[in-house]
Formats: sequence, C-alpha cells, structure tokens
Amino acid sequence: MISPSRRHCTVELQAVPSRIGQVRRIVSAQLRHWQLDPLIDRASLGVTELLSNVHRHAQPDKSCTVEMELRLGRLTVSVHDNDPRLPILKAADPLETCGRGLALVEAVSENWGAQHLEGIAGKMVWFSLYAADPPAPPLRPVHLQATATTPVPDGTAPALAPAPVPPG
Repeated sequence: MISPSRRHCTVELQAVPSRIGQVRRIVSAQLRHWQLDPLIDRASLGVTELLSNVHRHAQPDKSCTVEMELRLGRLTVSVHDNDPRLPILKAADPLETCGRGLALVEAVSENWGAQHLEGIAGKMVWFSLYAADPPAPPLRPVHLQATATTPVPDGTAPALAPAPVPPG
C-alpha cells in the first residue's frame, strides 16, 4: 500500500528482489514529486541496501514497511521489519563483495541508526539526508573607499580596499 501525503510516503512489501527494484523506483518518483532530485541517488541506494538486509537476514518473514518523511529540511527513510535483531555495522573491507550494506548507508547519509520500537514487534533501521543546504550567513555590507592618495607605481588609479563597517 502506498499512502503519500504531502511530505510522507509509506510502502508495505515483501523484501524480495523484484519488489526491492519497484520500491527503488517509487522512492525516486516520490523524491522527484517533492522536487528533491539531488537526493534520489543516495536515498535509492540507502533504501536498496536496507531492503537487501531484510531479504538476507530478517526472520521469521520478509514483510517490511518503508517510510519516507520530509520534515524541517531533512529526509528520513526508515525500514521496519519483524526481526528484533539489530544490525551490526562491520568494518569496511575493500576486498569483500557482500556485508557492506550498512557501511554504504553510513557513507551516503548524514546520520543513520537502528532501534526497537515500543509496542511494535521487530525493529526500525533508518537514515537521514539533508534536503536543503543550510542557510548561508547573512551578508554584511562592504563599503569601499580609496586608501591610497598617490598613484600606484605602474600609473594606474589608487587601489580600493574595504572600509571598516561600523557596528550596528
């Protein structure tokens, strides 16, 4: 079931390879709808890795829910499954061909974690991405004034330099 509200989307699925690809496309489409195209690659990779972990490791079944929420400039993607075992981040070994999913999630996200949820069986694994650049500091006006009173040796006009800005 997909239930997108303005800034929230939930997908329930069985974490099997064919459905993982579908959810990846849903995540991409939802982020395009929210005009968050710069996050598509990282969010798609992160959700693919988390769903692959459910497929490989979750017991007793592969049922899970993917949620995406955009709140206060931060996109959070979470995967809930019925297995109470929390994942363990392994040290990255460049020669390994599997077991690097959480290391990839950590590498592409600003933050991630795993936790048990009160009153719900299983666990939730999540990651977050900043949806907008942090606001730039306000610009202070710069007043320019001539600081030299004699011509520069090459005959050009005197140089301009920033004048101190009075406080206030």
